[in-house]
Amino acid sequence: MKFDLRTLVLTVGLCFLSRPTHGAGTYLQVEHPPSTATNQLQIGVTYTMWVPDDVARFRCVIVHQHGAGRTAAEKGATAAYDLHWQALAKKWDCALLGPSYHVLTDAIDASPGGSELWFDPRRGSDEAFLQALDELSAQAKHPELATVPWALWGHSGGGIWSDVMTTRHPDRVAAVFLRSGSFRNRPDFPQPQSPDAAYAVPVMGNAGVKEQERGAWTNTLARVREYRSKGGPAGFAPDPRTGHETGDSRYLAIPYFDTCLAMRLPTNGSNDQNLKPMDMSKAWLAPFLGQTAVPASSYKGNPLEAVWLPDEQVARIWTEYVKNGTVADVTPPRAPFNVRVTSRGNGGNEITWDAEADFESGVGGFFVMRDDQALARLPTMTPLGVYGRPLFQGLSYHDTPEGPPAPPEMRYLDVSAKPGEKHTYSILTINSAGVTSEPSAGVPIPSP
Repeated sequence: MKFDLRTLVLTVGLCFLSRPTHGAGTYLQVEHPPSTATNQLQIGVTYTMWVPDDVARFRCVIVHQHGAGRTAAEKGATAAYDLHWQALAKKWDCALLGPSYHVLTDAIDASPGGSELWFDPRRGSDEAFLQALDELSAQAKHPELATVPWALWGHSGGGIWSDVMTTRHPDRVAAVFLRSGSFRNRPDFPQPQSPDAAYAVPVMGNAGVKEQERGAWTNTLARVREYRSKGGPAGFAPDPRTGHETGDSRYLAIPYFDTCLAMRLPTNGSNDQNLKPMDMSKAWLAPFLGQTAVPASSYKGNPLEAVWLPDEQVARIWTEYVKNGTVADVTPPRAPFNVRVTSRGNGGNEITWDAEADFESGVGGFFVMRDDQALARLPTMTPLGVYGRPLFQGLSYHDTPEGPPAPPEMRYLDVSAKPGEKHTYSILTINSAGVTSEPSAGVPIPSP
């Protein structure tokens, strides 16, 4: 079957029901009101956790922490619903957690309603986070979720939070990705002390070249240099295409976590939850702000003044990312499955399906096929304000799906189909790099 995807024209009478796809997992949620007690969290917060199905014992919690301000908090509320990040969580038997803090203002200090009230964990968000894990583990009926390690991703204020949490719980943190955020050298922010154990945690700093005059760049870079001066496993990836927005950073962050979790998580099925040390023998090194990495054994400069990368695979991805601000992908995603067709009489035919995100490039969208002909591409139009490669769920400034929080749903209504007509439908997945899957199995309209 061959067709020209670029010349696909949506005809009148086709309708996409833009309700976001059924994920193979469960969404859990707890909400904490603001406290008036000293040293407790004075900002309300909602914790949303996605847990994949059929996990006997969870191994880690991946935390996707939004940045400072009201918009960041609103957009951060969708983090746990992200199909691409869910693919990482599912691979490693992890839960995916997206906290959303109910800030009242856009202030980034500790004034009433300001974001520093939460992004400094010493002001109560540490204790609230631990309590939420207890509550969510009870909901999930998986008590280990309260005690397993964490992988911390943070943007801006979320990077500050992740950085400070690493100093407070270094034995719990498997890896950290700091997108434009660190506490180091931040004016008027009481600087926490970093215990020696914190410098054993793998860290990737990442910031946009267009924000070089901002503290987000200088502080993140300074923190990584500090790690390296102490021999810590830390890297820095300048994003050549962006400012403070997250852009396509997920195409570096997800494989980075993938490699670190492979090295650090306790053996699957074991009751031992102690993290393993990073395997430093596989490391690659690169000059700070450079674009070429080599095996550590071949590096000619001072290794303590070089970017550290955990292995060859991440080094190659890092090299492409720092040059292009994204990472190419030519591998096709998995075909959709569980395609279901229901006749709605004069209302047309309803098609629903399930799909898993391509691990490398997520879900960019779908093609609906009728009788082996391309009927529609979903979504039907590129959303406004795209901050990276377009995704089926949209992509915000904050690396989260656009739209209201909701479990994603995949559905299409072919209203051009007439009652009694015989048609067979199939679905193709398109990843964000534009590579299509094989078509799903064709499903005919069921007989009345």
